[in-house]
Order: sequence, then C-alpha cells, then structure tokens
Amino acid sequence: MALIDTILGAIFGGGRNVLRETAEVFRENAEEGANREIALRQAALSQFGAEFALARQGWFDRAVDAANRLPRPMMALGTLGLFVSAMVDPVWFASRMQGIALVPEPLWWLLGAIVSFYFGARHQAKGQEFQMRVAQSMAQVPQVVDNLKTLRALEAGSSTTADSLPDAHHPAMSEADNPALTDWRNAAASTPHADPLGGR
Repeated sequence: MALIDTILGAIFGGGRNVLRETAEVFRENAEEGANREIALRQAALSQFGAEFALARQGWFDRAVDAANRLPRPMMALGTLGLFVSAMVDPVWFASRMQGIALVPEPLWWLLGAIVSFYFGARHQAKGQEFQMRVAQSMAQVPQVVDNLKTLRALEAGSSTTADSLPDAHHPAMSEADNPALTDWRNAAASTPHADPLGGR
C-alpha cells in the first residue's frame, strides 16, 4: 500500500499533475486556451471602448469633427447650385466657367488626389464597418440554425399529434350509420317522381 501511495504521490502529489503537464507539452489545454482567448477579446473591446468613449473636451476636436463633415455635402450642394445658377443667370455662370478654365492642369490633379484620398479613406472606413456587421451577422448563424431546428421539431411533433388525434369535425361514418340519410334514400326510391325535399 505504501508503494502505491509513493507512486501516486510522485505522479499526482505536491499539487501537480505530471500526466497533464506532459500532455500539455504536445497539446494546448483547451480550458486555459479559452480563458486566454476571452482575456484577449475583453482587452480588445476595452481598448475600442476607451477610444470611442473618450469625451472630447477641447474646442479644437469639435471644430475638426465639424470640418470633417463639411466636404461631401458642400461638393454635392455646390454642384447642384451650379446647375441652378446656369439657369438663373447664364452670363454670371459663363463668366465663372471662364475663370475655372484658367485653372492650371497640375492644380486639377492635386484637387483630384485630395478628393480621391478623402473619399477613399471614407470608403475604407465604411467597408470595415460593413465587414464588422457581416461578421456579427455570421456569428448569429449557429443560433438561427438551432432555432430553425427547434421550430421544425415542434412543427413535426404537432403534425404527428394532429394526425394521431381523431378528427372531431369530420368523423368517419358510413352511410349505414346515418338513419336520416337511409330514410331519405328510401323515400326517394319509393316515389321516383316526387321531390324528397318537398318540392313540386
């Protein structure tokens, strides 16, 4: 007995599990791996939350946020305004277009680069937001599949139960079980020219 206690104490004693520690050399402990994954996700969410939850105290931050919202509506409304001005005052519009014709080509390229980078950054931000929403929707797929399986099982169970119950609205009766129908048929057979319902 003392030999067995010595062997088991050498393997499992001292608060250690030699077999588990040896197995973890070749295969990750699933529970500890899950705990590390949870800690990583919580740290990432905390970082994102800290970035978006910071209250902007300075007027400069508010001014920059307001300026970031201006270019797209200004360009859209300015273009529509040019169409309106061309119809309201064609001479004024033509004189402004003559001024735009004097803008050198490198300045047009610079303007195109600025607009492209601005809208490109906006497109990238919106694309990342879209991918995040797709990932959130895909994460809900297993739950939706489980719900569908549950609903189909309930539907199959209810249809089986309905088939097994007797039909109260349409009881299965033969003509011999209905005395009124038998009497009516006999009356119709004995008087072939008379209407059994009382008509002439």
